[in-house]
Amino acid sequence: MPEPTKKDEMPNGQPEESVAPDSKDALPLPEISLEISPPPEAVAEGKEPVETDEKKPEPIEPEPLQAVEAKEPNPKQNGCNQAQPAGVRVKEQAESGNSTVKEEGPCSPPPAEDANSLKKLSVDLPNDSVSVPAMGRKDSVWSLGEGQLPEELDKPIENPPLSTLLTEKPESATVEVGGDITFVAKVEAKDLLRKPTIKWFKGKWMDLASKTGKHLQLKETFDRFTKIHTFEMHIIKAKENYAGNYRCEVTYKDKFDSCSFDLEVKETEHGSQNIDIRSAFKRSSEGQEDAGELDFSGLLKHREYKPQDDTPEVDVWEILKNARPDEYEKIAFMYGITDLRGLLRRMKKIPKEEKKSEAFAKKLEPAYQVDKGGKIRLVVDLADPTVDLKWYKNGQEIRPTPNQRKYIFEHKGTQRIMVINNCTTNDDAAYSVAAGDEKCSTELFVKELPVKIVRGIEAVKTTVNERIELECEVTEDGAQVKWMKNGVEVPTGVRSRYRVKCEGTKHYLVIDDASREDTGTYSIMATGGTSEAHIQVDLKPLKIYQDLQNMTVMLSQPLKLQCEIYPGNVLGRWYRNGQLIQPNDRINIIHRNKTHRLEIAATSLHDAGDYTFVPEGYSQSLSSKIHIIDPPRVHLDSLNFPDNTVTIVAGNKLRLEIPISGEPAPRVVWMKGERVILESGHRVHAETYVDQTSLTIEVTEREDTGNYKLVLQNEAGEATASVKIKVVDIPDAPDAPLVPVVGGDWCSMTWEPPKYDGGSPILGYFIERKKKQSSRWMRLNFDLIKEISFEPKKMIEGVPYELRIFAVNAIGVSKPSEPSKAFIPLAVTSEPTMLVVDDVTDNTVTVKWRPPENIGAAGLDGYIVEYCIEGTDDWVVASSEFTEKTKYTITGLTTESKILVRVKAINAAGESAPRTIQHLILVKEVIEPPKIRVPRHLKQTYTRRVGEAVNLVVPFMGKPRPKVNWLKEGKPIEPSHVSIRNTDCDSIIFIRKAERSHSGKYEMKVQVENHVDTAIIDIQIVDLPGPPQSVTIEDIWGGNVALVWNPPKDNGNAPITGYTIQKADKKTMEWYTCIEHYHRTCITITELVVGNEYFFRIFSENMCGLSECATQTKNSALIVKEGMQMKTPEYSDHDFKEAPKFTQPLINTCAIAGYNTTLNCSVRANPKPKVIWMKNKIVIIGDPRYRMFSNQGVCTLEIRKPSPYDGGLYTCKAINDLGEAQVECKLEVKVQTQEL
Repeated sequence: MPEPTKKDEMPNGQPEESVAPDSKDALPLPEISLEISPPPEAVAEGKEPVETDEKKPEPIEPEPLQAVEAKEPNPKQNGCNQAQPAGVRVKEQAESGNSTVKEEGPCSPPPAEDANSLKKLSVDLPNDSVSVPAMGRKDSVWSLGEGQLPEELDKPIENPPLSTLLTEKPESATVEVGGDITFVAKVEAKDLLRKPTIKWFKGKWMDLASKTGKHLQLKETFDRFTKIHTFEMHIIKAKENYAGNYRCEVTYKDKFDSCSFDLEVKETEHGSQNIDIRSAFKRSSEGQEDAGELDFSGLLKHREYKPQDDTPEVDVWEILKNARPDEYEKIAFMYGITDLRGLLRRMKKIPKEEKKSEAFAKKLEPAYQVDKGGKIRLVVDLADPTVDLKWYKNGQEIRPTPNQRKYIFEHKGTQRIMVINNCTTNDDAAYSVAAGDEKCSTELFVKELPVKIVRGIEAVKTTVNERIELECEVTEDGAQVKWMKNGVEVPTGVRSRYRVKCEGTKHYLVIDDASREDTGTYSIMATGGTSEAHIQVDLKPLKIYQDLQNMTVMLSQPLKLQCEIYPGNVLGRWYRNGQLIQPNDRINIIHRNKTHRLEIAATSLHDAGDYTFVPEGYSQSLSSKIHIIDPPRVHLDSLNFPDNTVTIVAGNKLRLEIPISGEPAPRVVWMKGERVILESGHRVHAETYVDQTSLTIEVTEREDTGNYKLVLQNEAGEATASVKIKVVDIPDAPDAPLVPVVGGDWCSMTWEPPKYDGGSPILGYFIERKKKQSSRWMRLNFDLIKEISFEPKKMIEGVPYELRIFAVNAIGVSKPSEPSKAFIPLAVTSEPTMLVVDDVTDNTVTVKWRPPENIGAAGLDGYIVEYCIEGTDDWVVASSEFTEKTKYTITGLTTESKILVRVKAINAAGESAPRTIQHLILVKEVIEPPKIRVPRHLKQTYTRRVGEAVNLVVPFMGKPRPKVNWLKEGKPIEPSHVSIRNTDCDSIIFIRKAERSHSGKYEMKVQVENHVDTAIIDIQIVDLPGPPQSVTIEDIWGGNVALVWNPPKDNGNAPITGYTIQKADKKTMEWYTCIEHYHRTCITITELVVGNEYFFRIFSENMCGLSECATQTKNSALIVKEGMQMKTPEYSDHDFKEAPKFTQPLINTCAIAGYNTTLNCSVRANPKPKVIWMKNKIVIIGDPRYRMFSNQGVCTLEIRKPSPYDGGLYTCKAINDLGEAQVECKLEVKVQTQEL
């Protein structure tokens, strides 16, 4: 904190001369005044104020300036025979922010009406005779205690903040001198994992933990039964200087609580105060311990005064009061007073006559406090609003500037306000305001925030002789931190193995040559938190001269894996995908000295995988990956089209299916020209299966005509094929017509023929016209127009019109063209308004403007942007075409050049007057730090169900274009799972089908050079819950049944919101709902029918809905009438269970290509079997060309429009718990030949 300017010195450094208050030509002593009202409780109860002495507990510390008011006591007002100076004491109220001043005279207390009047507290600045520690600015403010800001003093406290930790707070108390007192604070620990931290303070910053001793003791206890921490502060043999304001602060992780209380120390008055001032302030030659004591009452109590014969002949007090401060030493020497310092301190305790300010109705508060980076308002109320006002900081005048927003001056009636924005440590100073000849002062304290750790250190695992670097990032540049190892500070001297460096907010701990002794837990400590990580240093691994290499081998080719390790006599084992490899006729394992080799004669697809060689006795292993590949192939023989050309009429559906093969499964890409056809396309899309690929066009259009290229790629090679598609259709819609000339009731229009004539020549055109505000088009010609121009007539002047045209060929009429631009035969518009510069880069300038004020009936077609380089008169058109937007970017400019820009509005009547920017624009880019604008709905957890799409758009700002990076839980995001697209102004994260694995916290980081901004987005993917567990019948009585169950194992990543309970009669087994949205795991079902037997089942429910299945009770509940229970005979049920058996087999079938065919068989089994259809021993799953039915044991497979490729061996397989059976047949698909 910067040192404040001493208030007893002039700006030139010379001491300011102090004169007596009665002197007419002398200046008054500088003082800081604070008007404080006594609390209403003291007025209502008539409590007697108590005088205490504000001193530090330790005698060696500098004593703060006493906040007193020098005033001549009036014996009549105090009701005493003797005139004695009245002591004044300030009591701190830290919690409420209200300060009270209590007076105590040596006689009776003041009347009640005086308690309601305002008391004035003055802090006299020290003169040359006061010691340097007593002249500190902080000491004078600390004696006043903590308070609220000025604007907060006037606000009524409606609801004080509730305590979050303290269950019992210390209360203010009073104790006599020499007595003992205890303050107690309690904290409930039911929700706390460890003991909270407590601190006791006196005044503003004094931590009492360092002041414990025979007069102060701190005690902590914990009750294990009530879970309550008790903290006690014992004050033993209290002294007068122990009085004041105390504060108790409790912290636990991110929770904080505090409480402020007062201690008053009372002293019984002793003896008479009539002593000789000269004898009182003479230093004792016997070395008495109270010699020169500041407290006058202490002198009366401890000193032994010698009897005096006569009363002093001269009243030294009156002489000192009427003298100037520079004459005090001379007067003391004249009358034999040796303790000059004690005399001056006593002079400050003499009350002064209060002078009412003529310029100020309300002065500044003595002190203000604000957090670093915040703002503060300094308010004074003037008695005369016409007086000139000047503000000073450390004696220097503060002058307002038009472009500076640091200091803002406001006038509200008689109030004059100075607002200080973005407070820093430089603003921690003394401020004063002068109104005419009067001045009032205050002090501003800027509190710095603690340094917090933004990114902690990470754990490191390495080997000896390696370099270790621990990195940590804090919130403040150049902050002081401390590195620790296992709780001991790391030595960082010249001969130390550890090096510490700091780069801005990043701090590093470097170990160049690591050893095993460096293993341990390292931590970094800052004022706002700590971070720790573990470092593990191990020995060097086994020496590997040649490691295993990843290999890609063609199918049926030999494979050789070889490695070399030291020592050479080490044996080892080979593993493939975790399974031990044993040598056989095809696999050979060789070990010669340092070489270990695995040889496979002819590879197969099963040989692909992860190979690992593990030396015996070592934890290390050597690994490699082996890929077995087969080149891809395209089988076009199945297409029955000449020259691979397909012709189709527009509007029909087209589906091409082409068989493919390859290992691994090839990557298939359909392309039309340079455009890739995706599987996610809506109208045109490609589908790829294991053995075939297809191209589907839902509704063909003429744009689909062209050559389609099929590309297959895998690791073994590449294969291509080409198919031509021809689509016949009506012609394209012509482009929007142009209206070059507009008259009073006519216009001239032209257009261009359509780009595509649909395969037939254009026969002519139809023309339609409508008013712009209307939706009804009117045809202007009934005979086809052969030309490409026309002149519509009979239009209403001032009404906007639009035109469109239709092209006609032999197939039909095209779609209408886009309407022409609206045109009105009227005058040009007025000039554009509010033309300003929006953005500037190194080679571009972006300007924006508002539309013209008067557009007129002709409307507005667009704008033309022109610029002129400094030093020339040539205006260059920046836009080759009209721009309809009110924003345009001029490109291709030279860096650091200066230009002028103007904009013209254009309509059918012509160009408007230009609007020009009055000042030159410098072409140079300004860096704008990045800023993420997180939408409001993403600031909380974003929840979606499984299978739903997630599409989040997060806008951001920054120049030049920021770099965007996404992390999930601190790791990069897999592009195959989550799609991310970044633009200049936003970032889009897209998940087509959300899964529960997509849940987590996604971190977005936007960076422009060294500027970085981050944001966290929490995504939660939820699903239906699983069924409850173990539903059992607990008890049966009367018509009631008690059920008990356990919550489901899978809650669907969302809390269980309730359960649905259903019942069913055993006779009908029809389920009825008993209760919905039930929250407990036990229930009693009532009102059951006597004589019926019931089963029960339960569904679980979360925010997604009910679980897909329910858990049913294994046993039933029989409701019997009390006293009438009949024993029913037991019968053994016949076992109808039977293994699957086909009663009707499949029959070999011959089908015609293009016509649906079915395969039928029948099977008998109990329980109901699972039926599986296979083609060539491959299970048919998810193929839309096949439909499978099963009804009353009859199994049917329908093949839609089979092709020759669908022929083969088909198998129907039935499986249940007792066994399985299958039948087979052959299907032959014949192609129907066309007769000429």
